[in-house]
Amino acid sequence: MPKIINKIIKVLILSDFFLNLGWGLLSPVFAIFILKNIANQSITEATKIAGFAALFYWITKSLLEIPIGRFLDKRHGEKDDFWFMVTGTFIVGLVPIGYLFSSVPWHIYFFQSVHAVGMAMTLPAWLAIFTRHIDKGKEAFNWSLETTSIGAGAGIAGGIGGIIAGMFGFNVLFIFVSIFTILSAILLLSIKNNVFIRDREGFVVPIKSVVEP
Repeated sequence: MPKIINKIIKVLILSDFFLNLGWGLLSPVFAIFILKNIANQSITEATKIAGFAALFYWITKSLLEIPIGRFLDKRHGEKDDFWFMVTGTFIVGLVPIGYLFSSVPWHIYFFQSVHAVGMAMTLPAWLAIFTRHIDKGKEAFNWSLETTSIGAGAGIAGGIGGIIAGMFGFNVLFIFVSIFTILSAILLLSIKNNVFIRDREGFVVPIKSVVEP
């Protein structure tokens, strides 16, 4: 049977699916968590905290992502890209555990900033590796699979997250988010030996050929 996509693209898409599945559980109910656990049931305070939480995330991520991308471009080969991607995803996976112990606004702002650092490490590296390994002649198909997986992960999680929070509480929900995110990082480790290195002549070559499972 001919392969549809290569192993690296397959793993990257599957990893991203679980990442979005995990955080999709939290996204619809995060403001409710802030209202109940951080803002003492004050809608005005909860709205302010949620707004500043988004500000801390996006400002931190925006400040770091371009310098990290430029740094990775100056490094030869993909080992740095790979380890930034894996480490960043693991960092993101620890953030929901931090929410378990959050009780005041600055806790939320701090963990939002940590989340931003992790994503600023992950995204440029993930995109760079995806770009280099995309199946030639199937670029639109590869990207359609990726964007579909994002939508599927977030869509499936949207309703389930509310059910989990309602039935079991936010602590259980945070644990699920962390598990799915760490699973996303673990999946990436399966392509460790397929990333590119630099040979003595300056060309980028694979450590070993990609073998389909």
